[in-house]
Amino acid sequence: MDAAHYDLVVLGGGPAGEKAAAQAAYWGKRVALVDRARQLGGAMSAGVVSSKTMREAALYLTGFRHRDVYDVGLELSPEVATEHLRRRTDAVVQMMVDAATENMRRHGVDCMRGRAVLGPGRTVVVHSEGAEPRTLAADVIIITTGSRPFHPPGIPFDDPDVLDSDAAALLDHPLRSLVVVGGGAVGCEFASIFTALGADVVLVDSGTRLLPFMDAEISQELTAVFVGMGMRVVQGAGRARATRTARGVEVELATGETLHPEKVIFAAGRAGNTEGLELEAAGVATDERGRIVVDEHFRTTADGIYAAGDVIGPPALGSVSMEQARVAARWAFDLPLTRAVDSLAPFGVYSVPEVAMVGLTEEGAAERGLAYATGRARFAANTRASISGATDGMVKLVFARADATVLGVHVLGEGATELVHLGQALIHFGGTIDYFIDTTFNVPTMSEAFKYAAYDGLGALGR
Repeated sequence: MDAAHYDLVVLGGGPAGEKAAAQAAYWGKRVALVDRARQLGGAMSAGVVSSKTMREAALYLTGFRHRDVYDVGLELSPEVATEHLRRRTDAVVQMMVDAATENMRRHGVDCMRGRAVLGPGRTVVVHSEGAEPRTLAADVIIITTGSRPFHPPGIPFDDPDVLDSDAAALLDHPLRSLVVVGGGAVGCEFASIFTALGADVVLVDSGTRLLPFMDAEISQELTAVFVGMGMRVVQGAGRARATRTARGVEVELATGETLHPEKVIFAAGRAGNTEGLELEAAGVATDERGRIVVDEHFRTTADGIYAAGDVIGPPALGSVSMEQARVAARWAFDLPLTRAVDSLAPFGVYSVPEVAMVGLTEEGAAERGLAYATGRARFAANTRASISGATDGMVKLVFARADATVLGVHVLGEGATELVHLGQALIHFGGTIDYFIDTTFNVPTMSEAFKYAAYDGLGALGR
């Protein structure tokens, strides 16, 4: 049978794949999308959105935000709360899957389920269960197969009590005790979510501080908040090991301490989903973690084959992955749209409380030799935060000492991942802290903290 011909074949049905397919199809290209999963969405729906929904459901069901303000506690039993949490999570995931499916239908994209293998001459062979392999010929191939949790060697992930981040997002019962290994974004998210759900949580980090890519002061503040919640944070712990003993799962730290939690989550980063694609035979180069090597146009080392999203490595943010895929399609088909990914992408950590940043950290400004100053406003002094019981954290501004141009914005607190966009817009337009001072904010709001952080910054400038 002759190969079916498409202008574009996309491998991977996650957010990046969906956006690449929709971008090309919108401009009249014939597009096919191949994914091995039963439904679209990829890691974004399977793990990322699950954990974010889990967070919101946990806070709502337990009244965690309002415990100190309104004396609200966990009225539901942990079992009932977890059942509601899982139901809500499943509903949101299904909503995302339905939206992605409808988007592909609306754009006329042919979606195929099966295992894709790259063939010669920009062909893709799709192996579907119970059917003969089908060959697709393409002018362009974009690989957006995403990533999966990295499994450090020597960790027994076949043990039901040793989980990676994907498995942790599918937990369907409450836990009495938990060890989370990894002080990055995923580790902080799960550790704080299960602390809010009432588990006895130990967060183990091999580094000297949590979230090392964030501003150091914000990281230290987050650690203090975690400890105040009742979490134990162990830093500089070296490489942790897990084994099965007569007492259950045992976690041994490099310090010699042993822990015996109900379950342990290893949050050790991500690895590219490239196995079985036959990349080497197609001339597509990868790095040591299986991530595809691309140039600034998202071209791989093989002619006509592009890659975008988590499969090419950091920053591995869903927001950035989608933009990378759109830009890859624009380069591939010479589409009359912007062909660069936003260089000022925000970072958000959906822990309890949230953390977000955009631009330079205080350490980053110092490393560049910039003369800078900072301004802070704590949510403990914010009326809206006091009303809602979300007084942890602050807004921190990093700005140039010479002209007060904002260089970085850092937020720790409830709604941080939303609030940070105000700072992102200001940095994009080269604004100064005077914008926050001169602007009228609704009162009471969390956003008002930007004004008082700017006023605090004026003091640092002696104005």
